[in-house]
Amino acid sequence: MIAKRVAFPLRGSAAWTGGYNYLINLFRALERFQSDSIIPVLFCGTDALEEDVSGFALISTVEVVRSPVFNAERLRERMVKAILTGIDSEALLLFQKEHIDVVFENAVFFGWRFPIPIIAWMPDFQHRRMRHLFGKMAYWKRELGFRAQVASGRFLMLSSEDARYDCESFYPSAVGRTAVVRFSAPISANLMDVNPAAVIDEYGLPAHFVYLPNQFWSHKNHMLVIEALNLLKKKGIEIVVVTTGNPIDPRSPGYYEGLIARINHLCLQDNFRILGMVPRAHVVSLMRICGVLLNPSLFEGWSSTVEEAKSLGVPMLLSDINVHREQMDEGAIYFDPQDANMLANKLEEWSLNLPNRIVVARQISACSDRYVIDFARDFLCLIGIAAARVDCGADVV
Repeated sequence: MIAKRVAFPLRGSAAWTGGYNYLINLFRALERFQSDSIIPVLFCGTDALEEDVSGFALISTVEVVRSPVFNAERLRERMVKAILTGIDSEALLLFQKEHIDVVFENAVFFGWRFPIPIIAWMPDFQHRRMRHLFGKMAYWKRELGFRAQVASGRFLMLSSEDARYDCESFYPSAVGRTAVVRFSAPISANLMDVNPAAVIDEYGLPAHFVYLPNQFWSHKNHMLVIEALNLLKKKGIEIVVVTTGNPIDPRSPGYYEGLIARINHLCLQDNFRILGMVPRAHVVSLMRICGVLLNPSLFEGWSSTVEEAKSLGVPMLLSDINVHREQMDEGAIYFDPQDANMLANKLEEWSLNLPNRIVVARQISACSDRYVIDFARDFLCLIGIAAARVDCGADVV
């Protein structure tokens, strides 16, 4: 079998850790389990920062192509041309030069007459489910992009059954062209070389803590955690929640500052510990040594932090939303993401069952490879469907 060359335009940057980590995890999964079947070719502009590209270059099967065609300043012009003429001709010429078989399309549109097969990835439908978080321009930019992809007859890749339900509800013509490929988050062996105890010492953290590794975006629901910690403090129960993530929410300016103000007002600086953006190896170390992973999010397309925690066998305390149930079923403890009292009670129950000794740093779960194998296999099947229009068993309706 000749390996398929799949084009992945680089959108966003390492600052958008969700999209960046998704591609990194996908490429690593393909490197380990489908290296003879798929060659990822990453296309980026000559203006791309080295820090945004270097992580991909370390993956042996990935080819990186830099071209001014993909410079940020030319994106708008190319997009308009693709909509009006049906083809992003500049991208097409570059893809043909690199012998691309299938294109992975995310947050971009190559045209409704594009001759190379395209898989359009729709991460989630947050703009429809939580419209209040989107300004008018941001909403319609995303919505029109999705409509264009659906109308163009693309195969549509979703990350969960919950997202597929949304897709087919909001865009009924997509029925029959949707595929669920649940991503996994393989933990690189080199990230396990870091001593978690040293990371704990570096940040001055206690032996027992709750870990919340979410971006500081309003739908990630950090405020609920702050209110729950306040309720516990009033009862004389001191619990430490350690948080990491990007403090900038472009859709909700001032949100992070509001969290800080609330923390200071309630004197919870020692209970709600903000570390900000930390090295990837430190994120993994904190997961390995924490007492429980907390995700209070109001909405997820598919939670990468849950997948990473699952790979390490970390106990989880999750908001009771459909995607979390789909990811963990009965393998986690759930709480109403609108109920601070309920979260406080769950945290109190956790604190009452703490071991007397420090938690031994976790190793990669024995089940981790199975999740990654499924991820790589399902993606390969979808590539096969897009390229040859034959069903090879992927979860497609």
